[in-house]
Amino acid sequence: MKLIGLSREEVKRAIRNGEVTIAVYGLGKMGLPLAAVLANHGAKVIGVDINKKVVEMINNGENHINEEPGLSELVKKNVEGGRLKATTDGIWAAKQADVMIIIVPTLTDERGNLKLDPVYNVAEKISQGLEKGDIIITEATMPPGTTESLTPILEKSGLKLGEFGLAHAPERTMTGTAIRDITGQYPKIVGASDKKTLEAVIGIYGTINKKGVIPVSSIKAAEAVKVFEGVYRDVNIALANELALWCEEHGLDALEVFKAANTQPYCHLHMPGAGVGGHCIPIYPWFVINLAKKTNPRLIKTAREINDSMPHHIVELTIKGLNKVGRSLRGSNVLVLGLTFRGGVREFMRSPAISIIKELKEWGAKVFAYDPLCDENDAKRFGAEWREDFKDIDAIIIVTDHREFRGLDLDEIARQVRNRVIIDGRNVIDPKIAKEKGFIYLAVGRTNM
Repeated sequence: MKLIGLSREEVKRAIRNGEVTIAVYGLGKMGLPLAAVLANHGAKVIGVDINKKVVEMINNGENHINEEPGLSELVKKNVEGGRLKATTDGIWAAKQADVMIIIVPTLTDERGNLKLDPVYNVAEKISQGLEKGDIIITEATMPPGTTESLTPILEKSGLKLGEFGLAHAPERTMTGTAIRDITGQYPKIVGASDKKTLEAVIGIYGTINKKGVIPVSSIKAAEAVKVFEGVYRDVNIALANELALWCEEHGLDALEVFKAANTQPYCHLHMPGAGVGGHCIPIYPWFVINLAKKTNPRLIKTAREINDSMPHHIVELTIKGLNKVGRSLRGSNVLVLGLTFRGGVREFMRSPAISIIKELKEWGAKVFAYDPLCDENDAKRFGAEWREDFKDIDAIIIVTDHREFRGLDLDEIARQVRNRVIIDGRNVIDPKIAKEKGFIYLAVGRTNM
């Protein structure tokens, strides 16, 4: 059922009645939860992915993203109910669908230059199955202006923009909470090529999101919303890190100062730490920097430099801690706790641990690693040896805020280590308890405690 020209309430009824077919291109950590949620609200959903194994698993009612709570049940339920199926044939899916959502992964280099081939390839396939009245929505986060650059590709179908609708509705989800986020943690942002398309897209997302939809004036504005969210986080984390470094210099506990300052509603100082990783926060600032022509985003550039420097500062703290017990970094056994970039999520993109391990080895340290979500092969890829105990360790560096690290048995660790040095890159250990157990405790913004 074509949706352009319908009111948002008519769209909602059509979806709930099973009259709308939606193709979701990309069945990864964001795409599969979206597909399953849409199906669970009544849409007929065709998931499209280039990975044959993923397609086979989904068609068997199996979820390949095990770390996403509730997703396995949702996939099984909707496959068995006939509302969700998967294919590798993107052209066929486009021919069946009334709405096509592009949520494929995009890759970047270190300076945020985006490789958009996956998005363009999907657009090519959609163009071969596009019909009048169809709507194409991008959810993948891209530099503002990217979605509209797909128009010439889509118009290879013989249709002109206006005969089909184009929109951007940025995903606002995180791994581990995707279903919660999609269904109502935050309102959905949407921008579209015309008013009729916008009305229909509001209806689509209004069906699945309890917090509702916020329409903006253009596709480009919708793209900018998601990018700016990431820039805000990056800049404010950099501010916290810079103030924490100042606190170190002046003998203050940064967390004590931040906590007191944050009792004012206009102050929201973030947590300082070992660095910023992931697919989003370190990348989105470069979209703004790279697109700037007349402006010079100095603040954004500086924030990137500060956050990129934090893994090096962790190594500096390690050297300082070892010196306090009469050792140098060269020849010391250092255990890195945490390989993933974020606690509770098995994701490695731009993890601070990568830079920390590399620099530790350059200084001549013997580096070991442990992460409750990883295994020996992951440590090897990072250039470290896998280690599940603390025997003869000279310094422990906590890089990731895994829940398991908050409950470390410091008494047992004290019995095993050769030297009692902890570098807490995520402020997960109580410094007073660590000092009571005889540890040299250093952390970002707390080195004089």
